[in-house]
Amino acid sequence: MNIRLALAPFVLVSTLSACTGMSPRGPQGMATLDPTSGNTASGTVRFEQRGDDVQVTAQVSGLKPNQEHGFHAHEKGDCSSGDGMSTGGHFNPSGKPHGTQDGDHHAGDLPALKADASGRATATFVLHGVSLGSGPADLLGRGLIVHAAPDDYKTQPTGNSGARIACGVIRPA
Repeated sequence: MNIRLALAPFVLVSTLSACTGMSPRGPQGMATLDPTSGNTASGTVRFEQRGDDVQVTAQVSGLKPNQEHGFHAHEKGDCSSGDGMSTGGHFNPSGKPHGTQDGDHHAGDLPALKADASGRATATFVLHGVSLGSGPADLLGRGLIVHAAPDDYKTQPTGNSGARIACGVIRPA
């Protein structure tokens, strides 16, 4: 048998595997953000487990133009209070300090949303140390909050990002 013919199935399988992406896809989640009382921010945020990480894609409008807004997953999936306070504090199952993704941080610490001149933010980023559907750092069922001000990533335990202007619950998709 010709060696080229013997290797052909291996090459085909390897090529097909590479086309599907580097990380296996897993559970998905979605949150619909609604404005809290007196605010206009709203949007959709999608979550997708990819290997050990979670990819997040957010589209939010009604934000203060040209400003960063704090963005966090909170303990409780409850937006019933009208001001977003019913979601509790930041989701922090490991008891870590508030911070950026590249250092110690709460499981609920997400990168800031940066609004454009029309008050819209579109962001895609990857979270480490969280999951969808299992484990202590499972984001499903958690509250998702957009804040009025930028997160300073220093003030403990919240980042000093101000009022909660949009609220949603991360649900299985």
